[in-house]
Amino acid sequence: MPVRNRSSALPGLTGTVRVERRPRVLLPRLRPGDVAVIDQLDLDRATAQALVDARVSAVLNVSPFLSGRYPALGPTVLAEAGVLLVDRLEGAERISDGTRVRLHDEVVYVGGEPVAMGRGVDLSVLESEMGAARSGLGAQMQSFTHNSVELLRREEGLLIHGEGLPRLGTRLGGRPVVVVVGEHDQRARLKQLKPFLKERRPVLVGVDGGADALRRAGHRPDVVVVGGGRGDAELPSAAALRAAHDVVVRVDRGERLPVDQLERLGVRYHRVETSLATEDVALLVADAGEASVIVGVGTHATLDDLLDRQRTGLASAYLTRLRSGQRLVDAAAVPTLYSGRVRPRHVLLTLLVCVVALAAAIATTPVGQEWVTSLVDGARSVLAEQGWLP
Repeated sequence: MPVRNRSSALPGLTGTVRVERRPRVLLPRLRPGDVAVIDQLDLDRATAQALVDARVSAVLNVSPFLSGRYPALGPTVLAEAGVLLVDRLEGAERISDGTRVRLHDEVVYVGGEPVAMGRGVDLSVLESEMGAARSGLGAQMQSFTHNSVELLRREEGLLIHGEGLPRLGTRLGGRPVVVVVGEHDQRARLKQLKPFLKERRPVLVGVDGGADALRRAGHRPDVVVVGGGRGDAELPSAAALRAAHDVVVRVDRGERLPVDQLERLGVRYHRVETSLATEDVALLVADAGEASVIVGVGTHATLDDLLDRQRTGLASAYLTRLRSGQRLVDAAAVPTLYSGRVRPRHVLLTLLVCVVALAAAIATTPVGQEWVTSLVDGARSVLAEQGWLP
């Protein structure tokens, strides 16, 4: 919840400001109650949830939260969490990182002096703009079609023939595979998958921060896939990298792979050179390994999710899902499709209930009543002989 100014003379919200154009780079520096100043057009849901988890009191965006090109999901996540939102911020260059600021009526004050101002954004504004943004989906889909054709031309060998995918030491053939992406809802989804994970013992694949999510949930990742070419990726911890049997590093085509950290940790890795997104590489690796089923935790499953992922990754996600389509299942569907194996205690309980029901039915008949009377009389005689009854 936002921390409001307790001084009656100075209304509004106060907090320490943290300035960074890229939210993913800013996240490790945030503390509860901070005011985040960013510059990101069409804020995505994953980044917004990370800001909510950091318990920021306000987010000031130099760019609009919604451009109108497509309905970005991030601003609504922040607004519903009670985070104060201001976009189209003017004067952001006058706000120094680490200073104490006060935000009131869309104006940012430093030491009592107004230094920047923007447009306040709440749920009513977002609802109106989201409706308008959906009307722009047609243009986005046309652009997506063009991008898909271009991507398929560049990545034909990888997408169709599996060229460049590594041969892992972990056996995937005929086994279920669970791919966990570093999104905000992994812990809840992994808890829902507990019977499946315990009984089927799938191969666990962590993508970037998803490897740490597995460890926090008490599981050891068998395979870790990381994006080596993107500096703002959510990289897993050294413990997660060391725990994995296989580490796969995705790097952009023609780009030098930064391996110093991996070499210092003594981690052996496989290299995949591609322009596809890291989570898509993980799905292709599982598909090429002939997994019996691929369960995606935190992967993007709907059109809104794919658009929210940023337009550059839409074609990658779409073509990857076509490639692994019949094997891929979203984690949300697993509890409905898989209720667990029948255990011996379940059979025993069912038999016990049947015996009790049968005995109750017999006891209502004349013969059954005679049996009950005889059984009671016999029990009393035995107890009397033992001196337990007078």
